Amino acid sequence: MGGGGSALRVCADHRGGINWLSLSPDGQRLLTGSEDGTARLWSTADGQCCALLQGHESYVTFCQLEDEAAFTCSADCTIRKWDVLTGQCLQVFRGHTSIVNRILVTNNQLFSSSYDRTARAWSVDKGQVSREFRGHRNCVLTLAYSAPWDLPGAPCVEEAVAGGLLVTGSTDGTAKVWQVASGCCHQTLRGHTGAVLCLVLDTPGHTAFTGSTDATIRAWDILSGEPLRVFREHQGSIICLELVNRHVYSGSADRTVKCWLADTGERVRTFAAHRHSVSALKYHAGTLFTGSGDARARAFDAQSGALRRVFRGHAFIINCIQVHGQVLYTASHDGALRLWDVRGLRRAAPPKRSLSRLFSNKVGCAAAAPLQPA
Repeated sequence: MGGGGSALRVCADHRGGINWLSLSPDGQRLLTGSEDGTARLWSTADGQCCALLQGHESYVTFCQLEDEAAFTCSADCTIRKWDVLTGQCLQVFRGHTSIVNRILVTNNQLFSSSYDRTARAWSVDKGQVSREFRGHRNCVLTLAYSAPWDLPGAPCVEEAVAGGLLVTGSTDGTAKVWQVASGCCHQTLRGHTGAVLCLVLDTPGHTAFTGSTDATIRAWDILSGEPLRVFREHQGSIICLELVNRHVYSGSADRTVKCWLADTGERVRTFAAHRHSVSALKYHAGTLFTGSGDARARAFDAQSGALRRVFRGHAFIINCIQVHGQVLYTASHDGALRLWDVRGLRRAAPPKRSLSRLFSNKVGCAAAAPLQPA
């Protein structure tokens, strides 16, 4: 259990730590954003760097890769759009007055969060601000968007959600829900006693899950602002969240990942073995991959919690992980992108049991009950 994994390839072209890693929707390319002020495009077919994106005047904090364009944001207060074939900068989005932390591109809209205490909505085509969301008293760190077709069409809320809802988390300890069409604050989600570091949305259930430095996760109804439940077993800041199959996975500074039932808040599993904070999570095909401040990535069986493999080779914290096909991609503050073979991680199916052992007058086989996803 927990055998080592060797890297298929090490891509060390960046001259500074890699802060984020994004996989294109078609799975053909990867995008890395670095402390060296550049972003790089990589082919998932062979792991080769296919474009260098240069132009930012400070480090790249975050990036998002679409099939036809790449987007990066930076401590230089700007966001850039790039051509994925040529690496040419197509558009510069200017308006924020401090570090841009996160971006989210969807349906020709770009949303951004910043240390300047605002979030903004932009037209991707025009590169202009269409809305400013002001009201947080400190840095806006994280954000998520719920499209109008994912929200209920009741007359009392239809007008408010016509342009969808943007959810933001801040170091002021609150999350806010914004009406994108008007720019007005729809709800303020109060209850955390520390900064909100991460959030995920269950769009069909119009529920937000927020993770905080107060060591709790909270679930909220984003339409009413009502607090639904509190997840309280971590002993350190909640750094990352993943929502899969009605389960919430939380990575914490307490060196563990916990799995919770999203609908009840019951903790069903703890993934231990990390020697430092858990900095990144990715669920893929029954396996939970984690990245840690101990410079290692790990693969756990998501259902049993068993440690399946440890990936050693990075020198510093792993900031982001992605999985495509049979390859795990890890990006680290050591400046390297590493590719790992993850074949053979899935647990073998349980052996069939012969009914003849149970009933002497019957002959046949009965398969064990199917495993439930976690």
